[in-house]
Amino acid sequence: MYYSTTYLSPAGLITLAGDGQNLVGLWMEGQKYHGGTLSEQLTPKNDIPVFAAAKKWLDRYFAGEKPAISELPLAPIGSEFRQGVWEILCEIPYGEVITYGDIARKMAVKMNRPSMSSQAVGGAVGHNPISIIIPCHRVVGSSGSLTGYAGGISLKVKLLELEGVDLSQFFVPAKGTAL
Repeated sequence: MYYSTTYLSPAGLITLAGDGQNLVGLWMEGQKYHGGTLSEQLTPKNDIPVFAAAKKWLDRYFAGEKPAISELPLAPIGSEFRQGVWEILCEIPYGEVITYGDIARKMAVKMNRPSMSSQAVGGAVGHNPISIIIPCHRVVGSSGSLTGYAGGISLKVKLLELEGVDLSQFFVPAKGTAL
C-alpha cells in the first residue's frame, strides 16, 4: 500500500508518496509522469514519519540550506538501469550540474559496456520519481541547453538559481520535450 500527502513549497504544490517507511515519490503539480512508477492508488495519510522528515528536508532545501539526500529513506521504483542512473543523480553536488553524456559514460562504466546512449539516460532521468531530492534538475545538455525536466524548464531554472548555479552559460531551448 502506498500513502500520500501534500506539501506547499515555494515552487508550488508537491505530492509526496511513501510505503510507510520510505519515500517512493515526490512530484510537482502537473509534472509529467506524476505517480507513474506506482501501480496502486495512493491513500492519503499525513501522519507518517517519513513524510514529516521529507517536509523538514524540503523546508531546509527551500530555505537555501543543503540537506543531504542520505538523511531520507528513499525507495524509488524502477528498473535496474533507472536505479543506476538515479544513484548517479544522487552524487551530483548541490549547486553543480552534469550532462546527460557524463551520466551515460558513468553508466557505461557501471555496466561494463563500451558506451551508453544519452537518450536512454535521458529517459531514466525524466522518469525520476523523487524529484528535487534525487536532483534530476541538475542535469543539462552538453550544448548548455536546460532541456529535460519533467517539472518544466521554469521550475528547473528556479531550483538551479536557488542552489546558486551560474546560469549565464546555459540557455532555454526554443523547443524540446520538457517545455
